[in-house]
Amino acid sequence: MTITFLGTGTSQGVPVIACGCEVCTSADPRDNRLRSSILVEGEGKVIVIDSGPDFRQQMLREKVQHLDAIVFTHEHKDHIAGMDDIRAFNYKQNAPINVYADTRVQNALKREYPYIFDELIRYPGIPEITIHTIDDAPFTVGNIGFTPIEVMHYKLPVKGFRIHDFTYITDAKTIADAEKEKIKGSKTLVINALQKQKHISHFTLDEAIAFAEEIGAEKTYFTHISHRLGRHEVISKDLPLNIELAYDGLRISI
Repeated sequence: MTITFLGTGTSQGVPVIACGCEVCTSADPRDNRLRSSILVEGEGKVIVIDSGPDFRQQMLREKVQHLDAIVFTHEHKDHIAGMDDIRAFNYKQNAPINVYADTRVQNALKREYPYIFDELIRYPGIPEITIHTIDDAPFTVGNIGFTPIEVMHYKLPVKGFRIHDFTYITDAKTIADAEKEKIKGSKTLVINALQKQKHISHFTLDEAIAFAEEIGAEKTYFTHISHRLGRHEVISKDLPLNIELAYDGLRISI
């Protein structure tokens, strides 16, 4: 199974509009970060976790030719704003796209995309989806098993997901002990590391390192990174050996 980091940035992306800091003006392509999302390919399925505002650009960059499903972590705009662009896959595949989301995320999708859910007025060319309701119970997309992990993004519950020995978590600030037990034993961990300074709803760099060391995965990648963290090359030099900053386009095998 292959994981591709479609985006590794925070809600504003990097570079940030009108910012002249050393990260936003860096010539290192690893410092250019679209909104956080990953592509999961394996078991004959192609799945995206979150479709943010950069979804179209991400699909074009990675030359994705087929999409089976989108799985959503939560309803913030930087994670759902690109769902309209699944229309291209609808047209090519002549089929709806499976969408896996909890009831809270579904309600947000209905507010953002009322035309998708309007049964009376089916405008030609709108996105076609098949909704699958998820909760805390494990579920499958084809033959790929997902175990939801609840993390808290300040006061908002957000879902992370464990797939085999791989765990993907974004927008975490606190994680209950019972949820940590679902993560332990993962060989590969992806977790958010926003910046060095304290933040109300995201792990800082030090908090992410401490969490990674507590879980003890063979390899940890940091994502959902803001321009305030620092340049990729500089921050990478001070990380523990088994921890790396992810970057857009990074592809790993699990």
